[in-house]
Amino acid sequence: MSQVTEIATLLDQAARNGTAIGQFDPEGHLSLEQAYAIQSAVVKCREARGERRVGVKMGFTSRAKMLQMGLSDVIWGRLTEGMQIEEGSAIDISRFVRPRCEPEIAFILKKPLAGNVTGPQALAAVEAIAPALEIIDSRYKDFRFTLPEVIADNASSSGFVIGPWCDPHIDFSNLGLTLNINGRVMQVGSTAALLGHPLRSLVAAARLAAEANEPLQEGWIVMAGGATSADWIEAGQYISVDMERLGSAGFRLSPSSDAE
Repeated sequence: MSQVTEIATLLDQAARNGTAIGQFDPEGHLSLEQAYAIQSAVVKCREARGERRVGVKMGFTSRAKMLQMGLSDVIWGRLTEGMQIEEGSAIDISRFVRPRCEPEIAFILKKPLAGNVTGPQALAAVEAIAPALEIIDSRYKDFRFTLPEVIADNASSSGFVIGPWCDPHIDFSNLGLTLNINGRVMQVGSTAALLGHPLRSLVAAARLAAEANEPLQEGWIVMAGGATSADWIEAGQYISVDMERLGSAGFRLSPSSDAE
C-alpha cells in the first residue's frame, strides 16, 4: 500500500505541476488491479483538495486498439470537476506536459446506472448527449509508458470540454465528425468507431465502475472514448470538434501569459 501511495503522489504532483516523471514500471510487471489502485489513489489526492467526482472516461474503445494492446476489454479513468474546461474558453498550456486532443461523444446521466445493463437500459438512464473533446496527456518522460502506467496515470485523462447537450433519442450510432485545429480539419471519423456504437461504451462504463464499487451516479458525465486518433496540440491553437446533428465544441490552448 505504501508503494501505491508513493506512486500516486508522484503522478499527482506531475499532473498539478505539468512536469514529466520517469517510468516506475518499465517492464509492465504491475497487474491491472494494482494500476487501478494507484489511479484511485491519484483521484483521492484531488478529492482531498476539494475536487468533486463528476464522472468517468473510457479508453481503448477501438477494437483494433484493444487487440494492439493485448486487451480483451476497454480501460477507464475518473473525471473530477477540476478537469472540466468551459466550452469556448482558453486553458493555460502550463497545465500539461505534452498534450493531445481527441473528439468524443459524452453522456450525462439522469439516474444511477450500475452493473451489467443492456443498451436500452443504459439509454434510459441518459439525460442528454453532447459533442465533446478530451485532452489527454502522459505524465511520463519522452511519452514512454507501459499499459499499467497508463492506467495508473488516470488513463492519460487531463481535461475535457462539453458542447451543447442534445436529445439522447437522436440516432447517434454513426454520426460523422471532425477534429479541427485553427479551423483546419485534422481528423475525420464517426461515432461508430466506439465499439460499433457509443452506447456499448456506456454499458462498459456501468459494468467497470460498479466492479470498482463506484457505480455511475445521477448527474455524472461519461466520456465514451476517442472517435479518431488524437492530435498533438500547441499553444496558440483553437481546437474544436464538429459533430453531425449535435453541433460543435472547442477551446483555445494559450501560452501561460495569455491564459484567461
